[in-house]
Amino acid sequence: MQVRIYKSPKPATQSGRANTKRWVLEFEPQEQRRIEPLMGWTASGDTRQQLRLFFQSEEEAVDYAKRHGYMYTVEREREREIRPKAYADNFKYERALRWTH
Repeated sequence: MQVRIYKSPKPATQSGRANTKRWVLEFEPQEQRRIEPLMGWTASGDTRQQLRLFFQSEEEAVDYAKRHGYMYTVEREREREIRPKAYADNFKYERALRWTH
């Protein structure tokens, strides 16, 4: 059984970084989803797709996968590049474009 281990991403709708220090172990789908004929929803008989396990560190998640005999893939987090900005830069004389309201 294949699992994927990754660090929780920041929510796109919020600027905060809460709950981004946790590591997630998620099972890869074993069977393809299908469209249910009655309601038109997507369905699957694989209930492990709904399961997510949270860990405090990458090592804990990897140990869990090894202990249960799962093949795992670890996805490393990309480092954020924070460019310093200043409000005064909007009014610099060397600015490429004119500043308007």
